Amino acid sequence: MYGDEATVRKILTELGDTWAVVGLSSNRRRPAWGVAEVLQRFGKRVVPVHPKAETVHGEPGYARLADVPFEVDVVDVFVNSDLAGAVADEAVAKGAKGVWFQLGVVDEAAYARTRAAGLEMVMDRCPAIEIPRLG
Repeated sequence: MYGDEATVRKILTELGDTWAVVGLSSNRRRPAWGVAEVLQRFGKRVVPVHPKAETVHGEPGYARLADVPFEVDVVDVFVNSDLAGAVADEAVAKGAKGVWFQLGVVDEAAYARTRAAGLEMVMDRCPAIEIPRLG
């Protein structure tokens, strides 16, 4: 288990409301699209990060996390596990407070590096499942 209930709650309620969603495009069939919609419904500002840099859910997109011209509180990662570690490192460099790897995304070395850098982190869970549970 990578992220106990206290960490899940902290990321969802205390770290801030600006979430960069890496892998979010305008493709409504992709899980990232629906998760971003749920996050917005719960008051999060969702920032799409995808090579196409598309506007999604009314928010302009950026090709890379480093291109986002403002602070990001949490980086939600919708890329495969082979690419996720690099995104976690970018989140640390960006100054994010937390990193969330989606269901099926696991990189134990990235988890260790991110936690060692002082960020909160959850892996292999979905915020769209967790946030409604907070009540």
